[in-house]
Amino acid sequence: MDSNKTDNPGQGHDNEDHGGGAGGQSQTTIIVNTREKTVQGKEVTYDQIVALAFETVPSGENIEITVLYRDGPGQNKEGTLTPNGSVRIKKDMIFDVTATDKS
Repeated sequence: MDSNKTDNPGQGHDNEDHGGGAGGQSQTTIIVNTREKTVQGKEVTYDQIVALAFETVPSGENIEITVLYRDGPGQNKEGTLTPNGSVRIKKDMIFDVTATDKS
């Protein structure tokens, strides 16, 4: 008698809800290094934010890229987005991306 199953998005970040619908995903405007960017879906990855921040992504043995965010939704208002990580987003969420040379 499990006929009333419901999805519970937002309960953790491991669910694989990547737009499962008949149409396209929602678009959200976020701010990356003071510039407005439009992204698809409810989450962004570290790699997506870095690509939006730099025309040419800095690279090298000693380059470290830091992604800080703020003004996010309730479950992640602010923090650091780490490599291979993702974060839920909301309209006008702010991302500050910096590249530093550790040498």
